[in-house]
Amino acid sequence: MKLNYNIIWVDDKIDTRPYISIKNEIFDFITNEFFNCKIEEAEDFNEFVQLFTDNITYDLIITDLSLNSGTTGKQVIDFIRDNKHNHTEIFFYSANTQLRQQELINSNRITFYQLTEGNYNELKDEIIDLVKLTISKFQHIVSMRGMIMQETSSLDIKMIEIINSTIENQKFDLNDIAISIYEQLNKLFDKKNEIVKECKVNNNFKKLTKDNFIFSAEYKIQTIRKIIESFDEISDFTGEYKHEINNIRNKFAHAILETDDKGRQFFSYKEEGITFDEDLCREIRRNIIKHSDNLDYLQSKI
Repeated sequence: MKLNYNIIWVDDKIDTRPYISIKNEIFDFITNEFFNCKIEEAEDFNEFVQLFTDNITYDLIITDLSLNSGTTGKQVIDFIRDNKHNHTEIFFYSANTQLRQQELINSNRITFYQLTEGNYNELKDEIIDLVKLTISKFQHIVSMRGMIMQETSSLDIKMIEIINSTIENQKFDLNDIAISIYEQLNKLFDKKNEIVKECKVNNNFKKLTKDNFIFSAEYKIQTIRKIIESFDEISDFTGEYKHEINNIRNKFAHAILETDDKGRQFFSYKEEGITFDEDLCREIRRNIIKHSDNLDYLQSKI
């Protein structure tokens, strides 16, 4: 699971008015689902081959049957399935009534659409329906856990980069926050050491296994808060970050996947049940993108 949604659209009329409008509406739809959307365009098969790269995961490929330079959408599909052995969803459309009779290398995960003249609204709706289908596959409850772990780890790296840049540039004095963290760590290590000693003396390994020693994210965000204090124009977002990023990550990291008697899947965290649905998925993506932007903006000011 990821936050980027990549599309390649192959059509020799891609820059004409109806298609520009459709592209914009698809882009807006995906963006409003809180994905970073990118739609790349090609006018024929040759341009598509130059555009396609194995380094990018494409979520949808859209192609017309008839293209420029005597090439066809069938070549696009055969290239994807046969040359690249790629099973990306494909939307294959044409005004040609022979569309479904095209002999393809592999027709699995291909949506065929017969375009009637001027019926561009229906074309847009059909593509958006397929986008919804691909998004629903992303939103599997276990996939979401993986996405949260991956994306929040990326945010941790951004924070470390900001902190290290600040230290190297000596732009702001972080000595007081450093001293504060040293003191907190000393207290924490003393406490942890006492727990270890107690467990060892009493041979209480079970108690030891219940203690989750998670500290790094908290100290990072404390330091970020100190850096933000040096900028009058930057609002302190660290409280929201702790609630919207750290808390949800910790819950998903230590929660157990369960199913109730109605077949509803949910994560159980301590006494809480995390309701898993499209709204939660959308909210998590929105918050990750928001705080990634916040950190990028802060980094640009260092």
